[in-house]
Amino acid sequence: MVEELVTAGAALASAGAVYLMAAARVVKQYERGVVFRLGRLRPQERGPGFTLIVPFVDRLHKVNLQIVTLPVPAQEGITRDNVTVRVDAVVYFKVVDAADALVEVEDYRFAVSQMAQTSLRSIIGKSDLDDLLSNREKLNQGLELMIDSPAVGWGVHVDRVEIKDVSLPETMKRSMARQAEADRERRARIINADAELQASKKLAEAAQQMEDTPSALQLRLLQTVVAVAAEKNSTLVLPFPVELLRFLERAQQPVPTAAPETPRAARPARPTVEAVEAMEAVQAVTEAVREAVPETVREQLRAVPPRVEPDSEESNSSHD
Repeated sequence: MVEELVTAGAALASAGAVYLMAAARVVKQYERGVVFRLGRLRPQERGPGFTLIVPFVDRLHKVNLQIVTLPVPAQEGITRDNVTVRVDAVVYFKVVDAADALVEVEDYRFAVSQMAQTSLRSIIGKSDLDDLLSNREKLNQGLELMIDSPAVGWGVHVDRVEIKDVSLPETMKRSMARQAEADRERRARIINADAELQASKKLAEAAQQMEDTPSALQLRLLQTVVAVAAEKNSTLVLPFPVELLRFLERAQQPVPTAAPETPRAARPARPTVEAVEAMEAVQAVTEAVREAVPETVREQLRAVPPRVEPDSEESNSSHD
């Protein structure tokens, strides 16, 4: 009798252990358990930890509640301004209702992926190229709204959508590069012209100041000479046309008082007012050059013999 009781107790213990092993389930912290009893959804979800189900009657499905990172394959489309582009994106979503994620849709991951691809192509067709390149934040918000609207009924919440890359044709890249280069060149020219304008204004002010004080021009010339001499140069060359100096020297020579009487037909006409003014200007320039050119340079110029040109009338008479 005792042996039968012991055998029955062992059998019950074994059956209980088998039942417990078949009914025991462990749900992780980031999961939720959805139970179907004979195909019918149980209203209460199983939280994280140890839980029991009825073996061979209940089916426990675990749903992950972590945020899922879903890459959207690159979609090719034509923008509103007729530019062909390829755009890829990434979607961040998570399950907020485990029961709806299992009951309302067959595969919520695949459904969200297809909805993201369709919405991305729609966004490409509604946007301009400039918006895709520079106004991505607004496009991300619109894309998130388009994906999240149908996903709410599936127990899925779209947390964030980001456009990763926009691929352009090579011809469009070259055109954009030329446009950017032209724009930078335009800005460089504007800046250069503005600098020239400011420099001209400052030079005009300096010229007015030097006009009031002529000695300032000589001081400025000396400063320029010092700046040039600081470059380890032993010789300072000031370019000045020698012919002009000779012309000024001849212009300063006194005109003889007695001149041979010339025939009336060949007598030159009286100088006009313009000629007198020109001679006065030449004399003024001569005086300025005399003051600017050192005495040593003028002595060297006087030592150079002037070039004698043959007289045309004498040559003609010799030929005759």
